[in-house]
Amino acid sequence: MEKPVREETFLIPGSQSRSLKQMFHHLIWRVIAPLPDKLYLKLKYWVIKGEWPDIDRPRTFCEKVQARKLYDRKPIYAMLVDKAGVKAFVAEKLGHAYVTPTYWVGTDLAAVDWTKVSLPAVVKPTHASTQGRFLYTQADIRRLLEDNPAPAWLKLDHAHYNREWAYSAVEPQVLIEAMLVVDGGVPWDYRFFTFDGVVSHIEVNMRVDGKGYACHYTPDWVRLPLHDPDYLEAYPGEVPKPARFDEMMRIVEAVGRDFDFLRIDLYASDDWVRLGEVTLYPDGGFMRFDPADYDRLLGEKWTLGFKIPNAA
Repeated sequence: MEKPVREETFLIPGSQSRSLKQMFHHLIWRVIAPLPDKLYLKLKYWVIKGEWPDIDRPRTFCEKVQARKLYDRKPIYAMLVDKAGVKAFVAEKLGHAYVTPTYWVGTDLAAVDWTKVSLPAVVKPTHASTQGRFLYTQADIRRLLEDNPAPAWLKLDHAHYNREWAYSAVEPQVLIEAMLVVDGGVPWDYRFFTFDGVVSHIEVNMRVDGKGYACHYTPDWVRLPLHDPDYLEAYPGEVPKPARFDEMMRIVEAVGRDFDFLRIDLYASDDWVRLGEVTLYPDGGFMRFDPADYDRLLGEKWTLGFKIPNAA
């Protein structure tokens, strides 16, 4: 008998707590929004990380993310950051078995044929992060249609908010897809940081007893002391290596080898692996590293595949 599915929140608990500091930051972002991209990014970087970035001669990982936003304009990036569009890329690269089934893509939730949507399911915008809902019951569908977050989602603009260029070429839509379930709940998120297809480390985001945690491992599955104090609490225990870890490594190496940097997010059970999304700009390039040296160490692994104007 299958385990009953636990009803959980879309956002992992603890990932989006609204502190006074964060609310103050959002006020600042609104004030500086009219500024040109480069100056906007430098000011935002300084406010969050407490230092002025060198975007023209980037050395750290976060500085290189900012440079990518400004100067790396490969057309394929629009497909990669599109949560619906990336599925065609994954299917061609790896096969349909690694793609989460899609029920519907569009802009008007009133147009959905709900008889074709199997619950539980996930509904989310194709062009933005941290937004979405889990649908477990018909009551959840009714609430979704009553609240109808689609118009607000469709207005979200990462290209403006974080100056993440690739999103400017994505058509805003809403995606409804199958919910992946492992042990009766939302599967853990394995985030592989790849440089020219070589995995530097894996960030694991998990839900345990109603709390969200994160931790990091090497490709040999050795725990790293790395932590982002602005994100989830560090997991206090050890995480077992996934049963299909070798397959997961093959997948991310195949997807990442044609790109100077990608973060490739996978979900996995003992029976399957699915690619969740591909990220070009993790945390907007504003993450804080503890120990701080990891920002530089990761930056050293990234040989930029694009030119920076005026770089020495």
